[in-house]
Amino acid sequence: MDEEDLIRLARKGNMSAFQQLLEQYYPVVERFAYQLGNHKNDIPDITQEVFIRVYRFLDQFSQAKFSTWLYKITLNVTRDMARKRSQHLKKVLKIKQEHIEQVPEVESYILQSEEDRNLHKCLQTLDEKYRIPIILYYFHDKKYEEISEIMSSTLSTVKTRILRGKALLKKALEELEEREGEIHG
Repeated sequence: MDEEDLIRLARKGNMSAFQQLLEQYYPVVERFAYQLGNHKNDIPDITQEVFIRVYRFLDQFSQAKFSTWLYKITLNVTRDMARKRSQHLKKVLKIKQEHIEQVPEVESYILQSEEDRNLHKCLQTLDEKYRIPIILYYFHDKKYEEISEIMSSTLSTVKTRILRGKALLKKALEELEEREGEIHG
């Protein structure tokens, strides 16, 4: 059964069809949530919230591509969770940001080498406006047009941010390699 059939059946309340959609896209949502820099403990909650929203708003889905809509929801849920977490932390504790952010356990199966870990670290240092288009383009094989739709920005903005983001990422990787060279050398 293809994606369109699953969506049509899920809209009519067919839970089996919705379950198939969930199983198909669950790993994609988890990976994207992780790459956006979410804390390991938040990834299951974010993924669950994404699919709750998909279920609640499936009847409103009218875009040509389901995955684009899913990325958009994941991005919004991530931002919502970050806002809530930030507000909570301000109320409860004044802790340095580096103590809050830890590399999630999913690292073991997503990051296979030291280079991958360094790339992930450097990606997380980029401003969101550069990080998200780079992740979508290079790690999720999204085209500029789809990234533009996901991020609600113009095509030229996406192209510019990917170009600038690559330059910033390259610089961050070079600086990390220099620091590691000084430590080990």
